[in-house]
Amino acid sequence: MMNLDHLKAQMKAEYANIMRYWIDKMEDHENGGFYGERDEHDNLVEGALKGCILNGRILWSFASAANNFGNEEYKEAAKRAFDYICTYFYDKKNGGFYWSLDKNGNPVDTKKQAYAQGFVIYGLSEYYILTKDSKAIEMAYETYNLIEKHFRDRKDGGYIEALAADWTPMEDVRLSDKDENTPKSMNTHLHILEPYTNLYRAKATPELKESIEHCIDIFRYKIINAKSGRFNLFFDMDWTLKSDIDSYGHDIEGAWLIYEAAEVIGNNKLMDELKPVCKRLVDITIEEGFDGDSSIYYEKVNGHLDTDKHWWPQAETLVGLTDTWRLTGDETYLERMSKVWDFIETHLVDKKGGDWFWRVDKDGKVAYHDMKAGFWKCPYHNSRAIVEVLHRIG
Repeated sequence: MMNLDHLKAQMKAEYANIMRYWIDKMEDHENGGFYGERDEHDNLVEGALKGCILNGRILWSFASAANNFGNEEYKEAAKRAFDYICTYFYDKKNGGFYWSLDKNGNPVDTKKQAYAQGFVIYGLSEYYILTKDSKAIEMAYETYNLIEKHFRDRKDGGYIEALAADWTPMEDVRLSDKDENTPKSMNTHLHILEPYTNLYRAKATPELKESIEHCIDIFRYKIINAKSGRFNLFFDMDWTLKSDIDSYGHDIEGAWLIYEAAEVIGNNKLMDELKPVCKRLVDITIEEGFDGDSSIYYEKVNGHLDTDKHWWPQAETLVGLTDTWRLTGDETYLERMSKVWDFIETHLVDKKGGDWFWRVDKDGKVAYHDMKAGFWKCPYHNSRAIVEVLHRIG
C-alpha cells in the first residue's frame, strides 16, 4: 500500500523546486519578462526569441502557484509575466498576440496561432482568478471573441490553425516544424478547450459554455478514432484525416481535460457519456504506450515507435491516471501513477540544475542535447500535473 502522505510531501517539494528554477534562472531583469532560452547546460542563450506560448504558460504557472499556495513571490512573478505580455506581445492595432519577439520585445513573427492565443487566455484567466484585475478578464474575453470570430469554422465545425497578424489567411499554418501543414489539428483543439474551461471558471457566460460544448463534440465525433479509441491528429477542413500518428501523451492528457471541461460547465449528461470514452483513452495508453508500468513512450508515427520518454507526457500521465482512479475507484491506476512519479523523480528531475530534463532514452538516460527552458519547454506541464494530482488525492 502506497504512502500518500509521503507522495504528497515529495510532490510539494518538487513543485517548489520547479518554480524556484523559473524565478532564479529565467526572470529577465535587463529587458523585462522572462528569458527566451537556456541550453542543456543551463547556459543562457543570448538573443533567443521570446515566445507567446512560453510566456502565456509562465503567466498561468505562476498565477496558479499563487492561487494554490498563497506565495507572494509567485504572485510577483505572475505580475511580471502579465505586464510583459500586455506591453509587448499584444497587437495594439489588430488585437490578439504575436507569435514571437526578439529579446528587446520587438515583434519578429506577427502571425496569430490559435494555439498561442489560447494559452494567453489560459494565463489571463488564471491571473484574474488570482487578482480580480479587470484588465485581465477583459483581454481574455476579447481574445476569446477574436478566436470565435476568425478561427471557428461555422461550416464544418472546429477551429483552424493560424492566420496572419491582420486575421487574413496564410499558407504555412504549422504550429512547429514537426507538424503537418493542415488547417485543423487535435492539438490546437485540446488547447482551445483547456483555456476556455479556465475562462469559464473565472467568469462564465452562456456563449462560452456553448463554445466548450462544441469543442467537446468535435473531440467526440471528429477527433477520437471510433475504432481505436485514440486521438487522430491532423485534418483537412472537412475533417479528412491526414496523418497516421499515435501521440500517447496527448491521449492521456486529453482524457482528463475533456472530462474536466464537462465537469466545470456542469453538464452532467455529458459527464456520464464521457466517462467510458476518457477511461478508454487512458487504458489504451497503458496498453500500447507504456514501457512496463512506470513510464510512457513518446509516440508512434506510421507504425514506428519513438521510445524516448519526454518530460511532458510523463507529467500528463500522472494526472490521467489519478483522474481515472477518481472516476472509477480502481486503485490500480493510483498505484501505477505512483510508479510513474518514481520514474520522474529518478530519471527526469534535474537534481543539480533544477527543473526537469526534456527527455531521456528508453533506458532512462539523458542522451540528448535538449534545451532546459525555452520556446516549448516551460513550467506548465510539470507544475500543473503536481497541482492536479494533489487536488485529486486530497
